[in-house]
Amino acid sequence: MRDYPVGDELASSKGAAGHARPMGARARLAADLRRLRRLAGVSGRNLARQLGISQSKVSRIESGHTLPSRAEVIAWAEALGASADAVSALTTLAESALVDVRSWRAGLRERPHLQTEVGDREARARRSYTYQPSIVPGLLQTSEYARRVFAMFDIPYAPADLAAAVATRLERQTLLYTDRRFDFLIIEAALRWRPGPPSVVLAQLDRLRNVSTLDNVSLGLIPLDRPATTYISHSFVIYENDDNESGTGGQRTDGSEYVEVETIHANLTTHDPDDVRLYRGRWERLAKMALFDADARQFLTDLAADIGATDGGPAC
Repeated sequence: MRDYPVGDELASSKGAAGHARPMGARARLAADLRRLRRLAGVSGRNLARQLGISQSKVSRIESGHTLPSRAEVIAWAEALGASADAVSALTTLAESALVDVRSWRAGLRERPHLQTEVGDREARARRSYTYQPSIVPGLLQTSEYARRVFAMFDIPYAPADLAAAVATRLERQTLLYTDRRFDFLIIEAALRWRPGPPSVVLAQLDRLRNVSTLDNVSLGLIPLDRPATTYISHSFVIYENDDNESGTGGQRTDGSEYVEVETIHANLTTHDPDDVRLYRGRWERLAKMALFDADARQFLTDLAADIGATDGGPAC
């Protein structure tokens, strides 16, 4: 068995200015697996044949675009003659890579906004499931609603960066008019939340009514007076990627489905199959409480009339 150094010498990469910066577990895993294959002198094509996966998947794993399962990492290392210690180190790294926490503050130090990054994830997914208990999801926001939401961030945007964030969020919404599938569940409290005057909310409700007529969009609204079947206090998004290849043992790869959870300080991403199943189950219970299609549109109409009457203004 060959003894390949993994982990420590790859724990940092060079930034734009040439300074070392820490690598996340996922990037380290991709780099270590790529280094392991190259040191073994095995081509991506031959390795793919040994593992029973496509060469393109090998490339995606080595670039960090696809996260391999624990079984695939073990098979990868053993196929290349790695030592037991190296296999163990890679397996530990693979398990760490299943959950990633990224600080909003750290992300915004490197770029003016994070909307392009979010849009890339949405573009790679063939289907996504978004649950939102507090505000209207970004993919469905009007420009004025989005502008007011960004203006409330604890990390203040410069005027130009604020405008760029709003513009890029609106660009993300072009995906709604493609063949990708989008499912939304929104609590009534999020629909009533007011980032500005009633006119902002009324325009937003009208936007939701229009988007709900798209064939590839499912909009579920959960009224506050409906009997609860479950609860969850934070928003989350389940992504289904286009990568449907089976890994070692015929199991679906961990990278094909994952969940993102927004917290105040950071974005948490989990690829752990058990975590994904947990959120799937919670989604199914939440969906049982929701109104869809014509019922949802009627609910939006009634809600707009209520807001307009309460504030003495016309309903949209």
